[in-house]
Amino acid sequence: MTKGFNQPVLKPQQEREAQILKKSVLNHFQDLEDPRVGRRSDHNLVAIVTIAILAVIAGADGFVAIETYGKAKQKWLETFFDLPHGIPSHDTFGRVFSLLDPTELETGFLSWVDSITQSLDIELIHIDS
Repeated sequence: MTKGFNQPVLKPQQEREAQILKKSVLNHFQDLEDPRVGRRSDHNLVAIVTIAILAVIAGADGFVAIETYGKAKQKWLETFFDLPHGIPSHDTFGRVFSLLDPTELETGFLSWVDSITQSLDIELIHIDS
């Protein structure tokens, strides 16, 4: 099958939004140190982190739920991420997140949220600081 053949056709506005999301995520998570050096890494680290964040925002409460979300949204996710090996398994999500530096992940996440709140001109209220 030709690469990209099965991808959904997006309207121009949806295409712009997908590219904005991809650029935004890459700007804040591309410098995460990939802990999988020397190990099999079929899935892009930024894609793993992004799928997990989006899934948790949508209500996922564990790695199985994150995998389920990813599979349900795979066509949409493929509009801004290459997922040549599909959605990572729940075991992969768990393994990768157990290896990530939590401080580095937090820094990227807070930076990403800050950029979103600034672009939307809204104030973020921290409830658990």
